[in-house]
Amino acid sequence: MDLKGKYHSVIKSLKTYTFRFLFLIPLLAFTIKDIYHLYIPEYFPKPVYDLKKEPLTREKVELGRALFYDPVLSKDGTVSCASCHTSYNAFSHNDHALSHGIGDSIGKRNAPALFNLAWQKQFMWDGAVNHIEVQALAPLSDQKEMAESLDNVIRKLQSRKMYRTLFYKAFSDSTVTGQHLLKALAQFQLTLVSANSRYDKVKIGKEHFTEQEQKGYVVFKRNCNACHAEPLFSTYELANNGLPENPNLKDQGRMKVTHQAKDRFLFKIPSLRNLSYSYPYMHDGRFSRLSQVINHYTGGIEQNTAVSKELKKKIILTDNEKVDLIAFLLTLNDQEFVKNPNFQFPKEILLQSEGK
Repeated sequence: MDLKGKYHSVIKSLKTYTFRFLFLIPLLAFTIKDIYHLYIPEYFPKPVYDLKKEPLTREKVELGRALFYDPVLSKDGTVSCASCHTSYNAFSHNDHALSHGIGDSIGKRNAPALFNLAWQKQFMWDGAVNHIEVQALAPLSDQKEMAESLDNVIRKLQSRKMYRTLFYKAFSDSTVTGQHLLKALAQFQLTLVSANSRYDKVKIGKEHFTEQEQKGYVVFKRNCNACHAEPLFSTYELANNGLPENPNLKDQGRMKVTHQAKDRFLFKIPSLRNLSYSYPYMHDGRFSRLSQVINHYTGGIEQNTAVSKELKKKIILTDNEKVDLIAFLLTLNDQEFVKNPNFQFPKEILLQSEGK
């Protein structure tokens, strides 16, 4: 090949690669814009959920947020996920001890707070669900909650132009599927990161504990940290904390799932973050005040062979230590989290598109 031929070959190759590059630019721009960057503090452990394998996108999060607040998921259109998990209560519910469902039905357990879910490997009070992307099936099908089937929900969503559009934006497919519905719900809930409490500001050096809060922190580390480990303030494992059985509910905890006696009264350890917003406490909502919870651990534990080993030794606290402990626990409240408009009712979607 002569010099002229080589020159034309190079020019042709450059044109080809330039065209391909220019074609990819809008795709790359869309991808970069599409990614939802989850805030993870440096002092937090690595999330359990694989965010690299399943990256969050703004369109999926937006769809999931709409689904979370839409009562269309329930059989009679009266109950949404947010009915029991309100943003102002750290996505729990404080109006009643037990969750309520369609037709004013009453469930058997307190609605747990929802935050920092990316760091959890099991869900529900009894750990019955092992992945966040299928968790929504439990309340959806529970006869005392939403009492609906996934197939019916899909049909209802498919009939609405608004959802066909949202699903297309999220998944490049306007066909509503169960897998996409559940993934979108999970993606929204994964964005519920609570990490801006006074404790967190102390952790990064922006603030300092008061003398009383520091004393309470010492009490906490000596007596509570084994089960409520920092910085998530829970190991999210299952444990028997010595609560006397509620004779009206007869809730056997994890044993209902496994049918093994060793799992009787095992319940998931909740986080101690946002306690001012997420009362009442315990799986059955029996305690409405933090002082009652502390009094249980210092004098109300029903000792038996199944009580968690961390609670075998009696916890002794003075009245002053109890007050100090509560002062510290209050530093775990994240006001910015409960007031974050990105987590609240999406009126720009659901109200403007009502009935479509």
